[in-house]
Amino acid sequence: MKFNTDDMEWPTFLDEYEKLVFRMTIPRVMIDNTSCSNATLVKIDSARKHGILLEAVQVLTDLNLSIKKAYVSCDGRWFMDVFHVTDLDGNKLTDKRFISYIEQSLGTIHYASSKSYNDLTALELTGTDRIGLLSEIFAVLSDLHCNVVEAKMWTHNGRIASLIHIKESQSGYPIEDSQKIDRIEARLKSVLKGDNDVRSAKTSVSLAVTHTERRLHQMMFADRDYERKPVIRTSNDTPIVSVLNCLEKGYSVVNIQCKDRTKLLFDVVCTLTDMQYVVFHATINSAGDRAYLEFFIRHTDGIPISSDAEKQRVILCLQSAIERRASEGVRLELSTGDKQGLLADVTRTFRENGLNVTRAEISTTGDSALNIFYITDVRGNPVDSNIIESVRGEIGWSNLKVKELPLINHQTVDRDGSVLLSLGNIFRRNLYSLWLIKSFS
Repeated sequence: MKFNTDDMEWPTFLDEYEKLVFRMTIPRVMIDNTSCSNATLVKIDSARKHGILLEAVQVLTDLNLSIKKAYVSCDGRWFMDVFHVTDLDGNKLTDKRFISYIEQSLGTIHYASSKSYNDLTALELTGTDRIGLLSEIFAVLSDLHCNVVEAKMWTHNGRIASLIHIKESQSGYPIEDSQKIDRIEARLKSVLKGDNDVRSAKTSVSLAVTHTERRLHQMMFADRDYERKPVIRTSNDTPIVSVLNCLEKGYSVVNIQCKDRTKLLFDVVCTLTDMQYVVFHATINSAGDRAYLEFFIRHTDGIPISSDAEKQRVILCLQSAIERRASEGVRLELSTGDKQGLLADVTRTFRENGLNVTRAEISTTGDSALNIFYITDVRGNPVDSNIIESVRGEIGWSNLKVKELPLINHQTVDRDGSVLLSLGNIFRRNLYSLWLIKSFS
């Protein structure tokens, strides 16, 4: 199947000349259900431009597709990607309407936009993480009569980044009163400062439209979390990243070995893209629960990595990008009716029971709330089951449920509907590397 531009609904802002240019540069998408017995192949041919690989991976990720393998190659000005994908249950894609939607989504990525939050006010927060900080943030918002509609919070190396979308709790409209916005920013910044973070705590109203998780990576990168030492080490499984130069071909070769997990490819490609590197060739595979990724890159100016200092920076930034979402601990899901102060009450209960929230995802639909928390004890260790049961009793047995982190394998998908990457074996990866070096100049 191929995406047909004649059947698409054109954006109203395009004139006839822009439509012609669009047809000339539009990615060509083909869905192949016959070449592979256990996966659907998504093939994308596109004119090369910075960020095109990230846009494709982002589309597949947001559609909750599991990427089993991926191959990327650039021939001059043309870009070719092949993704082996399944649905969340490990099955090939068969729904014709869904396949058509994938084709259209990938075929229009040049004009794609992130999820719209025009009816909400977006807050960006960064600062030093500490036990109970999230509880204090939600308490301030509740006290100022702000209703949290959606939010995501990451922690890494003792730092916190959060993107929170709020509205007036009474009217349900975005907060447009500049004086109230100033009060919100001032009080949140005071909370983030605590006793010892006077300089680096930041809070602001965001006007940019950027993919939420990409924005979180950008915020933590700007906060230089990659230069800091971990306050709480929740895992000894540090990603192994190496950078070598293939000078005769003009590439820097980035190799990554780490534990396989959801959205791994998105996090890596997002970081390379925002660091202004272009991926020309790549292979992604796995063996068991280990992931192996290899990228042939250059800077956007066409130059490979040129110094040891730059190599070290790339290594640290990629390790941090992988670790930010690799939360260890128990996953708790709160599913209940939404109400004013709900998040403040729940996170206060966590704090009073000595629970540390390492990552959070907040969402509401109508009057219902689905909130996901990843928790450890104050030292980053697994939480005692008796404490979890006590917290469940306080919050509500039927509302707060424990969702164990699943084991990663070729057919496993995390229950949050995220993409699970299953990435090939090291032997095939090295063969592919040798082939690329010999074949491309």
